[in-house]
Amino acid sequence: QVQLVESGGGLVQAGGSLRLSCAASGRTFISYIMGWFRQAPGKEREFVASINWSGGTTSYADSVKGRFTISRDRAKNTVYLQMNSLNPEDTAVYYCNGRMPGTAWSNYWGQGTQVTVSS
Repeated sequence: QVQLVESGGGLVQAGGSLRLSCAASGRTFISYIMGWFRQAPGKEREFVASINWSGGTTSYADSVKGRFTISRDRAKNTVYLQMNSLNPEDTAVYYCNGRMPGTAWSNYWGQGTQVTVSS
């Protein structure tokens, strides 16, 4: 059974930083594109960032470009999201997901990790 466990969230002041982790188990995600998404209260879940299997190709939502960095450790089956210069608009539950190239994101979502940025 696939499991994606997000961690690293918390309460931080505006301008601060957090590093999120997503540990995948139940299968190997080495060939997968891995991504981070977030959902703020009353809003749709939105794409934040993705990274390909080698780590050489990344993609970011415009709202986080230059502030967030996605990375992965294939040996540990873990994906990270380094978030800097956080602002209150980044407050959301953050989720990770994976997909094979050319396919849609999985319907399976972990429990997410809450990020709250105070002004």
